Amino acid sequence: MRRFGTQGRVYPGRHYIVSRTEEIADFITRIEEGRYIVLFAPRQTGKTTFFRLALDALIAASSTYFPIQLNFEAYQNLSPPDFYDAFYKRVRKEIEQVFQERRHVPADALTRFLDSTKLTNHISMMEFFEAFASFLDTEYGDQSVVLIIDEFDGIPQDVLSDFLHTLRAIYLSDEERCPHSVGIVGVKSIEQLNYDRSVSPFNIQDEFHLYNFTRQQVQELLTQYTDEVGQAFAPEVIETLHRQTAGQPFLVNRFAQILTEELEIPKTETITMAHFAKAHALLLQENNANLTHLITNINRDARFESVLMRIASYDRGVQFRLHNEIISELATYGVIAKGTDGMCEIVNPIYQQCIIQAFQPLINGLEGEYFSQDASVDFIDYLTPDGTLEIEALLDNFQDFIARAGYRILQVPDTPQEFVGQYLLYTYLDQFVRVVGGGMYLEVQTGRGRIDLLILHNGRKYIVETKIWEGERRYQSGKVQLATYLKLEDAVAGYYIVFDHRTDPESRVETETLDGFTIRSHVIPVMQEKPSSL
Repeated sequence: MRRFGTQGRVYPGRHYIVSRTEEIADFITRIEEGRYIVLFAPRQTGKTTFFRLALDALIAASSTYFPIQLNFEAYQNLSPPDFYDAFYKRVRKEIEQVFQERRHVPADALTRFLDSTKLTNHISMMEFFEAFASFLDTEYGDQSVVLIIDEFDGIPQDVLSDFLHTLRAIYLSDEERCPHSVGIVGVKSIEQLNYDRSVSPFNIQDEFHLYNFTRQQVQELLTQYTDEVGQAFAPEVIETLHRQTAGQPFLVNRFAQILTEELEIPKTETITMAHFAKAHALLLQENNANLTHLITNINRDARFESVLMRIASYDRGVQFRLHNEIISELATYGVIAKGTDGMCEIVNPIYQQCIIQAFQPLINGLEGEYFSQDASVDFIDYLTPDGTLEIEALLDNFQDFIARAGYRILQVPDTPQEFVGQYLLYTYLDQFVRVVGGGMYLEVQTGRGRIDLLILHNGRKYIVETKIWEGERRYQSGKVQLATYLKLEDAVAGYYIVFDHRTDPESRVETETLDGFTIRSHVIPVMQEKPSSL
């Protein structure tokens, strides 16, 4: 039986796999046209799997293409002579493998040529490909060499410029070129790799975009499992899984792994939202490679926290400018992307929730003051005997807690004052959800400007939206956004928390009905400084 794959390359015979038919057809067309293609995307987005599947499809369609597949991952620290020596040895093995797969024996003249070749620099590389093309044409007829280089980021810096200039010279040659087509795959773009900004060594590149899975592709992937095993996914699970991951290939497959292998759900049962909530909690608690890389990357620079939280918390957002060092790095790491409005967006709700968890303090020092000492209550008291959560009263208490804490929330360790309210609310609700045995995850509709917390308990949904005060107009429009979201989630009521950081903030508690939905709003003042002592 096949499995959902998350460890490296995915193989059709062993794993469920998204066909990406349209993308592969596009890629093959570009190769046939002799383009030099580049694909730069964050790790674990399916680049290697896609290129290999596309190349397999190309070879199956025509025997006139001679594929050479390389990987530069281990080459980074090599000197130029050592690089070209290792480069040629790998090319030679790939050539031999193609002949073996085709059950051909290389001609003696070609074998002697390969045995006598030694690459020492970019010029000898160009001369090798010219001579190799001549041998192929003489002995085997029309053959077009296709060179695919994975993990191109590993190329030594001392080699980069000459290597790319050589490929550019081959591409622009009036003669029949070899390689006919080149595919460069990596994380960093050519511009990010090329530290000599005076000349662009590869301005002939044809950029190829490999997007995350669509909702239909996620369904295609999960349907393969259902067809083989017989276990179905509830439609809402498929929809929510795609929304939570935004179709990120690793996260989609990891969710599916947990649901089909690790929760031990009887195969006769449909996988439901209750199962999804458990899988979501497990995913956020584990140290899988994808989320570990995410946390490592967002901690590389102390400036990232402020930028990421501003993207998440403000409607005004942050403009997506790749020439800005911070934006460029976060985009390269796959943390943010450019939205349709030209603003930065965190790429999916799973990442946004991990970011909040990573930045919020482990201990805020105020946990013992969530409830007034005059009241004998705890989180469990906000769960009614019939299993309903009293979210309205719970949030009323949170507003009272912030008022009681006063300036002390400014003393929460390692926390920017601008975002302390949201960190405290997230911690407060997370602790509540754990006590009552529910689940909580983020639902981000726009990728920025608001944090929507969806609480699941006993099959009921409770939605809490939080943002930072940006004026009366944006405050009122946020209620309309929430009502739209409630309709999407088929919920009855929503809760709207806005933190007001102005010098003279106004505390509000309002209950309104919009489009048939009840909206309970809290504007919570955040004290700006410790009062002067007398």
